[in-house]
Amino acid sequence: MPLSKSEREEFLSEPHIAALSVFAGNDRGPLTVPIWYQYTPGGEAWVLTGKTSKKAELIRAAGRFSLMVERTEPSIRYVSIDGPLLREEPGSEEKSREMASRYLAPDKVEGYLEFEKTLGEHVAFYLEPRHWLSADMGAV
Repeated sequence: MPLSKSEREEFLSEPHIAALSVFAGNDRGPLTVPIWYQYTPGGEAWVLTGKTSKKAELIRAAGRFSLMVERTEPSIRYVSIDGPLLREEPGSEEKSREMASRYLAPDKVEGYLEFEKTLGEHVAFYLEPRHWLSADMGAV
């Protein structure tokens, strides 16, 4: 059964690991990788990635990407969004802290931020959710 607008936005705002998919060329399927994301109901979704990563290169080239999140307990539920790339912004300690705090226990955030500095420059990609797919299949 499809989720209502408020149900799907609320579900997407929870800290799930997303599958990011982006067009990777006519001779192969899309690049699909796990990623942390941020979303506030009614707003934009955004992700952080390495400035020179394959993801970043493909997102820039395609001008759009998709995110899909799911869970299996207490019921099977998923939300998928796709849409245009709204903008790219330089990464920052503030963005990294916001993202790390969403996914990690408070005592792990500082260590992660130190580790992330070793990975090089990051960028944030902002997605306008234009197309939504969602379902809650109940307890199967």
